[in-house]
Amino acid sequence: MDQKNVPNHVAIILDGNGRWAKKRKRPRSYGHYIGGRNLFKVATAAKQLGIKKLSVYAFSTENWKRPKDEVDYLMTKPIEMYQENKHRISEIDYKIIFSGRRDRFSKNLLDTIYDIEQKTKNNQGFTLNICADYGSYDELITAINQVEKPVTKESFEKHLMVKEPVDLLIRTSGEQRVSNFLLWQIAYAEFYFTKTYWPDFNQKALKKAIKSYQKRQRRFGGLA
Repeated sequence: MDQKNVPNHVAIILDGNGRWAKKRKRPRSYGHYIGGRNLFKVATAAKQLGIKKLSVYAFSTENWKRPKDEVDYLMTKPIEMYQENKHRISEIDYKIIFSGRRDRFSKNLLDTIYDIEQKTKNNQGFTLNICADYGSYDELITAINQVEKPVTKESFEKHLMVKEPVDLLIRTSGEQRVSNFLLWQIAYAEFYFTKTYWPDFNQKALKKAIKSYQKRQRRFGGLA
């Protein structure tokens, strides 16, 4: 791997938890549980590889349409996992932030998010950005309603939830679409699709995606 050509900002659409669980004759919730645990393994690997920011699509503004029991699990299991492991939060040596709407979360979930952000806010060098109840349509409309006129690229981006452009977008599970994720930020991103389900996506798979990225020639509309 070329250490001089590691993407600064990588975004991952975490897909395939349910199908991964189904193949093992387990409930979809089990896939989400294992997928959640895998997130921090991949974040640690990303930091070690020299990536500066990892944005992950954990729950979209459209995911509320899923069955109530699945949504309820996704809204409560992270709280339980954090309560069981919050004594280990000091072991995390990177910043964790959350992007997305916060008006539809329970107070317990909001308190958990606040606690994680506060306890990691002074960590530097790498940021894990968890996009929950996030949708790019929602982000863009909100920014449009806040920006002052005349609108410029710079003034508009100040109002976005995620301000850094994405260098590499990864989607797991074999689907090849962006699903309303960081539409402004991925304007010049390189795309990488893998059939690997998210719970099986590991450091080796991340390295493979970065090596593919390093073979691309990014021109940003110009010539090489």
